[in-house]
Amino acid sequence: MLLEEILTFNEKFVDDKSYQQYETDGIPNKKAVILTCMDTRLVELLPKALNFKNGDVKIIKTAGAFLTHPYGSVMRSILIAIHALKAKEVFVVAHHDCGMLNLDTGTLIEIMKSQGITDEDIEKLPVNPTDWLKGFTNVEDSVKASISIIENHLLLPKDTPVHGLVIDPHTGKLDLVSKGY
Repeated sequence: MLLEEILTFNEKFVDDKSYQQYETDGIPNKKAVILTCMDTRLVELLPKALNFKNGDVKIIKTAGAFLTHPYGSVMRSILIAIHALKAKEVFVVAHHDCGMLNLDTGTLIEIMKSQGITDEDIEKLPVNPTDWLKGFTNVEDSVKASISIIENHLLLPKDTPVHGLVIDPHTGKLDLVSKGY
């Protein structure tokens, strides 16, 4: 069982004081917030490829590094990073070979149904599930769309640079989509 494995490891981690190498405060050292994808390949690769260590940046992860709503929890987190946690720059970092690229929403809904989600459950959603669960057809365009939502937000300081990048999940190579300066 994974939970038992985690708890056993954690007890040793704390007892051995392994946490000491990660000690920092809640303010990002490099004064930045990153919106990136939840892809497992990026967990360690992204910070290393951007030269960030623990405590340097705030990292927000979503499916596809895709910001879809200006008043959802992702934008809220970006604004808190800026206003309360002293971040001065925003980076949207998507990646090539993303699972959200050309996501077939119909297939996703069918998978949900095979796992016990009913048509009635789907009909009760306060949003159109096809629109809400959709992916994108071009990663660079999705980065630009997320940047646009961030840059045009009423609560974003006008002098906040918002940058867009796409990372190769195999090599860590970055492609610049948009420079916010």
